[in-house]
This record gives sequence, structure tokens and C-alpha cells, in this order.
Amino acid sequence: MPDRAAGCTVLHVDMDAFFASVEVRRHPELAGTPVIVGGAGNRGVVTSATYEARAYGVHSAMPTSRALRLCPTATVLPGDLALYTEVSRSVMALFRTITPLVEPLSLDEAFLDVSGSGRRLGDPVAIGEHIRARVFDEQGITCSVGVAGSKFVAKLASTRSKPDGLMVVRPAEVMDFLHPLPVGALWGVGAKTEEVLLRLGLRTVGDLAHVPARTLQRAVGQAAGAHLHELAWGRDPRRVVPDEPDRSTGAEETFGTDVDDPQVIHRELLHLAERTAGRLRSTGSLTRTVSIKVRFADFTTITRSRTLKVPTDVGQELYDTARALFDALGLDRARIRLVGVRAEGLVDADATARQLELGAREHGRRDAELAADAAARRFGAGAVRPATLLGRGRTPGTGPAGRGPRPAAGR
Repeated sequence: MPDRAAGCTVLHVDMDAFFASVEVRRHPELAGTPVIVGGAGNRGVVTSATYEARAYGVHSAMPTSRALRLCPTATVLPGDLALYTEVSRSVMALFRTITPLVEPLSLDEAFLDVSGSGRRLGDPVAIGEHIRARVFDEQGITCSVGVAGSKFVAKLASTRSKPDGLMVVRPAEVMDFLHPLPVGALWGVGAKTEEVLLRLGLRTVGDLAHVPARTLQRAVGQAAGAHLHELAWGRDPRRVVPDEPDRSTGAEETFGTDVDDPQVIHRELLHLAERTAGRLRSTGSLTRTVSIKVRFADFTTITRSRTLKVPTDVGQELYDTARALFDALGLDRARIRLVGVRAEGLVDADATARQLELGAREHGRRDAELAADAAARRFGAGAVRPATLLGRGRTPGTGPAGRGPRPAAGR
């Protein structure tokens, strides 16, 4: 049987409406209805939406209030980043059974180089279909796959095949595929660059391709002009680079209204430290450095950090450090819009010796947090949490952990 994708070795796999799809999996009664994942309240922002909601014009980064005006029947869910991270890890592990050359771009998408997998699994089209079927069977969500000879074209192909599709762009088809697309489809073309190109009368990738590189460079700069000229002709020499371990992880929250109460800030820092520590444990990492971010009402933002004597993944230790950093700022009832906690300088927990403490109890805080992780996996996020955080849901935020209203039973 001839290879249906000769010359194509790169796959771009993208989960469809990832956060929203995972929520619908958890709430099957919402299947086929508009669902929005994001923060509630005046400052809430959409992080994901089902295609039923997108049909009304809802999209990520849109204020939730506007999304609900466009789609009043949508169910808004606060999100559960720990769950999405767990599903992402399972999906990426699946990809690595196909090929060791996996380059994640985010929780919900990755490039795969399948040039060495053909003898075992078939041509790239068969591999793409195999991946789609396994993701659906194992995770209950759908994904879209682009197959091409380069990363750039493969990513465009997966976008064009959404939702739940597969598109192949063979080398001989690249120009026919690329040139009718709008210039905004090219990597590196943001709103400002697109405006410049449109003023020059360059509306499609084909228009741009037939402009001399020097002309483009005069319009948008040396590096950007050369980059866009190459992409317009389908030239993207970058290889799939297997992912490196994360160097940092963290969480932040925007308050529904500006806050000047230190107790509220402390409670939020505890919540963010718990979330960050949970991510560390889920990835088998420890942090050497804890940092905080504070954004004031006028959008001025400052950060502070401290390196620990011993790496940790314990939420209480992250909180103690984050609170000390915040208190050291000496803020006098300053109005605060956002706070964040970040773990930096991550190391592999299995490869790091743990410091034993003289006279320490056999089971300490870390064991309690591991038990809480187990409860969360079984009963849902927040099943076990510090008593200080009980009732925190009355202050909505904008991030994935913002506490918006949960759907009523049977809705």
C-alpha cells in the first residue's frame, strides 16, 4: 500500500476545547450544551469554551460577563487546573508510546516526529488516526491532527481540521494550502504586524510570498521580514525538540474587587501555595525558590523571591515563604488587584536527597498533603483543604481556579 503522506513526518495534535471538554466529561449532563470555563464576576475571563458556546461568538480571553451576554444559557464552571494537568500528562504519555520525539507546546497540544514509527504503526495518516482513537477511548475527549513535512504547516493543518478531524498537507500541496490563507495565519503576525501588511495590500499569504524579502524587511524589520518570507513559501527547518523538564510552575488570582485586607491576601496566598505544591507533587518535582507577584490597583506589578535551604513540594512551606515575602513589603492597606505564587528552580524529586530532621514525627505535613491529593483525585478538587480556605468561594477570580457558580444538579 503506498504511503498516503509521503514526505510528511511531523504531526501536530491539538485537544479540542480542552478544559471545557474535560469538564463535560466530568459533567456528562452538559454534553451538547454551551459550557464556559473561567472566572465569574466582573473581572472573570473565559479560559475555554465548548464549540456550542463558540457558535455564539464566545472565545478564550473574553470577559465572562460579555460571554454570558452573547450566550445567556451557557453553564460557567470555575475550572480545575490540577485535573487538566493530570489529563494532559496521560495524553503526553500516550504520545510517547508512539515516538520519543514529542515536543509539548502547552497542556493541550504537541508536535510529534513520527519518522521512526512507520514500520511499527504505519504511515503518518494511520498514526494520526490511531492517536485520535486512543485519546477518545482513554480520555473521553477529542483531538485534531495536522500531518505535514514541517511544524508550521502541521500546526495550520490541525487548526483547519478542528474539531475532531485530521488533515494531511503533502509537500506538493503546501503552496496550494498556504497561499489562499490570510496573512494573520502566519506565525509571528500579531495585530500590529497584520495592520502593517494590510496597509501594504498584502491580504493573503500568497500576496506576501510574492513580495521581495527586502521590501518586507523594510516594513516589519529585518528578522521578522525574513521569517515571514520563509514561512510564506512553506520553509520551516525547525525540528521537533523533545520537551525539557519544567523550570517553574505557579498560580495567580485576580480579585473580583481590589483588596486591602492583609488577612484576605494571606488566605489567597495559602490557596495559591496549595495549588502550586499540588502541581509540584503531580509532576514529581521540588522547588528551590519561591516567588510572589503582587499587582496593585494601578496595575503596577512587583515580584519578590527567596531561595530555600532545602527543596520542597509542601504547600505549607511554600505558604510560609510566600507570606513572609509579602509581609516584608510593609504595605499599608495598599489596594491589590492580583497576587501570585510561583515555584522556580525545579528539580526532580526522585533524584534529590531529602533532609531528615532530628526528632521529626514519623508522618508530617507532606503525608497529610499527599492524602489530600488522593482525596482530590477521588472526590474532586477541594475535597480536603485547610480550614482557613473554607468559604473562600465567595470571592470570585479570573483564573482557572476562580470560584464561579457550579451547575445545579441535573442541569
